[in-house]
Amino acid sequence: MVEVKDILKAPEGPPSDVEGIKDRSDYLRGTLKEVMLDRMSAGIPEDDNRLMKHHGSYLQDDRDVRAERQKQKLEPAYQFMLRVRLPGGVATPEQWLVMDDLSEKYGNGTLKLTTRQTFQIHGILKWNMKSTIQGINQALMDTIAACGDVNRNVMSTSNPHQSEIHAEVYEWGKKLSDDLLPRTRAYHEIWLDEERVAGTPDVEVEPMYGPLYLPRKFKIGMAIPPENDVDVFSQDLGYIAIVEDGKLVGFNVAIGGGMGMSHGDKTTYPQLAKVIGFCKPEQVYDVAEKVITIQRDYGNRSVRKNARFKYTVDRLGLENVKHELENRLGWKLEEAKPYSFDHNGDRYGWVKGLKGQWHFTLFVQGGRIADFDGYPLKTGLREIAKVHTGDFRLTANQNLIIGSVSAQKKKKITELLEKYNLTDGKHHSAIRRSSIACVALPTCGLAMAEAERYLPTLIDKIEEIVEENGLRDKEITIRMTGCPNGCARHALGEIGFIGKAPGKYNMYLGAAFDGSRLSKMYRENIGEEEILRELGSILPRYAKERNEGEHFGDFVIRAGIIEATTDGTNFHA
Repeated sequence: MVEVKDILKAPEGPPSDVEGIKDRSDYLRGTLKEVMLDRMSAGIPEDDNRLMKHHGSYLQDDRDVRAERQKQKLEPAYQFMLRVRLPGGVATPEQWLVMDDLSEKYGNGTLKLTTRQTFQIHGILKWNMKSTIQGINQALMDTIAACGDVNRNVMSTSNPHQSEIHAEVYEWGKKLSDDLLPRTRAYHEIWLDEERVAGTPDVEVEPMYGPLYLPRKFKIGMAIPPENDVDVFSQDLGYIAIVEDGKLVGFNVAIGGGMGMSHGDKTTYPQLAKVIGFCKPEQVYDVAEKVITIQRDYGNRSVRKNARFKYTVDRLGLENVKHELENRLGWKLEEAKPYSFDHNGDRYGWVKGLKGQWHFTLFVQGGRIADFDGYPLKTGLREIAKVHTGDFRLTANQNLIIGSVSAQKKKKITELLEKYNLTDGKHHSAIRRSSIACVALPTCGLAMAEAERYLPTLIDKIEEIVEENGLRDKEITIRMTGCPNGCARHALGEIGFIGKAPGKYNMYLGAAFDGSRLSKMYRENIGEEEILRELGSILPRYAKERNEGEHFGDFVIRAGIIEATTDGTNFHA
């Protein structure tokens, strides 16, 4: 019989190039301080770009003008994307105004609300990065660990139906986010002009992460049933809140989720986290820390595409990882408690919460905050932020909640919503309101096809089929990404599209509406004409043949249109 200790090994093989970069980086410093002062180029060396992720940013270039600049023998139109660490997606009106101002002053004039409940500013030039980060810091936010091989922005259910529970879960998520931060002072030295303290022993710099940090990124989400808006099973570590008699008694713990994969490589696949037990609220940090150290010690540092925690869990075995977790904790998880999810979207419009507070959920297509023709979204939200005394909550579906509005302020907020034509989106079809898309082109260097810029146009045409078949108000989750990395959690869309080439997508069907089952590829490398032809056949069948209350993802499996994916390991089967 094989002992557990014999199974718990990291894969053999030489370390990847990124491991070497981190090892030489002096705890994420590299030469960032020096290269950011170099005005000879708008870009930075690749080694420093790898480290820059840990500081919350990626170097990108405008791919719309790449070919033309090559012809002119100019370097690419380099720019930086900067991502804020914003646990649970909660920001004050003052912080909203700061982000709005920074995006105008240093970015491309827009804000992106991400699928991990935070802000992104695009189009920042290298020489404006320090001023932008300092502006964010002055507003009591930061960008550290928003990207990179560390724990990233901790997500938390944003719907305000159970406001007291939401507030409590949010506080645990915020504490997790703060407690799991890297301890290196590199961020503060490079961006905030903190003087380096000489003689600090290396062993004290990263007591949890170690000098090499994690093999890959790590994501945590906290869901409050019956809402699964954070797609808790897509997380490396998911906490499912258990509420009894109106009180938070703890969390079911789920491990090993993740959405990314690589085209044509069946050793990579999306995976759902599995529930392994229950912990009390005060134990969430202990559990998270020990799970992270397991991934630190046994994750794949040789092949980055197989380095996420989901592959570690699948390689070592769920029960073995649970056993090791409990060994490191020094106590056993309790048995998981019953729960159920029935929804993963947002509730639009005004909702009255506890203590007489109101919350307005605004539909934001693609999460892009900008002024559009006839729809001055950015200006309207700026004016609302000037008078709002509650909070803003960024949702996991790229929408925005104007939260904690007093009865006295509700009239003024309503007037501003009407003045700037900002609506709850209920005039849109349910399928549009249930859609999310990653940024993709022109700025993401990984994108193989359009997503954010194209999905609204595709939905225009899908809506014609929806309308003809009486499905306008039927929620069907639809997700589109420009590459297989999974930023828009494509494998959890009842209809999913992954970019394969310009204008071409792999089409997926069959995910569960509540986020508990992955999709499976239905058609490969197809364009708009084929997409509409397929949906033009399937959606009418769904309209006529579905059972009462049956969701689209369940129907296509029951009708034999697609086989169910029972686990990420048979996603490609």
